[in-house]
Amino acid sequence: MNNGKSCIAFTGGGTGGHVYPGLAVIEKLRESYDGRIVWIGSGKAVERQAVESAGVEFLSIPTGKLRRSLSLENLVDVFRVIAGFFYARGILKKLGPVLLFSKGGYVSVPPCLAAASLGIPFYTHESDLSPGLATRINARRASHIFLGWEKTFEMIPEAWKARTSVSGNPVRASITKGNPAAGRAWLGFDKDLPIILVLGGSQGARQINELVAALLPRLEKTARTAHQTGPDNAPCRPDDASYKGFEFVNSELPDLMAAADLVIGRAGAGTIAECAAAGKPMVLVPLTGATRGDQVENARLLEREGAAMVFEGAEASPEAVLAALKPLLEDEGRRSTMAAAARKVTGGNAADIIASTILQHIKGGI
Repeated sequence: MNNGKSCIAFTGGGTGGHVYPGLAVIEKLRESYDGRIVWIGSGKAVERQAVESAGVEFLSIPTGKLRRSLSLENLVDVFRVIAGFFYARGILKKLGPVLLFSKGGYVSVPPCLAAASLGIPFYTHESDLSPGLATRINARRASHIFLGWEKTFEMIPEAWKARTSVSGNPVRASITKGNPAAGRAWLGFDKDLPIILVLGGSQGARQINELVAALLPRLEKTARTAHQTGPDNAPCRPDDASYKGFEFVNSELPDLMAAADLVIGRAGAGTIAECAAAGKPMVLVPLTGATRGDQVENARLLEREGAAMVFEGAEASPEAVLAALKPLLEDEGRRSTMAAAARKVTGGNAADIIASTILQHIKGGI
């Protein structure tokens, strides 16, 4: 498509899990669209870095987190959301995009409300098994709603269903094209023992970091551990032949994923979608407590499909996780079975489906 004057705006954020799926859609769009693409996000460095590293223009707005509970923070954040709406409205009015695509998260609400006020059509995508609050707000005015899971369709209001489709969760193409030898070289690991890749999400996870610290002395002769700690979180110990800690990776992740024999991590929709696409058995420790339970739902779905083992809350003791890990590390056949189940969960190519729908809209087909 050759229309340098047209523009597509993207929004979403709060965590990297809302950014990387949107970048996967942008990758596919760029194969046939040469117009302007702009991302409207929060001021978080992890968002800006991820978006700009992908060569996408990034504009930030003030925004507040949406919570179901009553708190003083909610009162403050209401004013941030209102400010975000007016910032986003000004940006969208200036850009004049043909479409806004929302990947969800609390950052997406002001731009979607602003788009609706300006008559700009927008699409929204929900990655989790049950729709979050941001999706429930955005979906009311969205021209089209994409879902990551077939089961989610049963949960949404009847009024949404005519404009809803199940696309699956978008995953960057590079995730499935990693080089295991390059991953081992970056880690400094030999091929003699299985490699565990630990991912606590873009912000890191204290529970998982503490779990890794407790497991390391018991895993030294069984596996090698690659540990993403999250920003400002120190590695569990100095790097050696069986451990490498790092705050965050971006371009290196596909190679590390390819080198890994299994992944330990949270159960954010983005993380599990990428692990599933790469065909990795998962040991999931979903976020619990002050949360709506979306990670628990995601994790249990993967568990039912045979792609993951799940340790929820107090279940994630070092002793329990170690007891499950050791037989899995020793049984390549079982890991292969879980890997096949993981690949099956991903379904079709969500990024293709969403990008094609966006292009049809631009061409006047939708």
